[in-house]
Amino acid sequence: MVVKQIIITLIVCLILTLVLEEVTALIVGVRKCFDLTVILFSNLLTNPVVVFSGILLASFTKIPRPVYVIVLELAAFITEALIYRKLLFTKKPSPFLLSLILNSVSFFAGTTLSSLILGLLF
Repeated sequence: MVVKQIIITLIVCLILTLVLEEVTALIVGVRKCFDLTVILFSNLLTNPVVVFSGILLASFTKIPRPVYVIVLELAAFITEALIYRKLLFTKKPSPFLLSLILNSVSFFAGTTLSSLILGLLF
């Protein structure tokens, strides 16, 4: 992957994640502006790290994709859940359940959508 493709991939994945997780948070009952902002900034922290690490692992190691995807996604889930537990005013659903829901939606929908979008771009 060349630098331009990496940057586009990072941007597309981040935008998809932000939109999907914010909308999903609203659907599950997160209403406070502060809480939605915490979710947004949590994703700004974790998403680029997960996506870029995945690109590096795919490019420079022989680790099977399912292995590093599971590890990276678990790290994002736990990191975000801990941030939510510490900072969110919303307590229902619980921070860990909220993180699980948001990450599941963005992972499955994002994987499908980013494949389509990036397939069109490259």
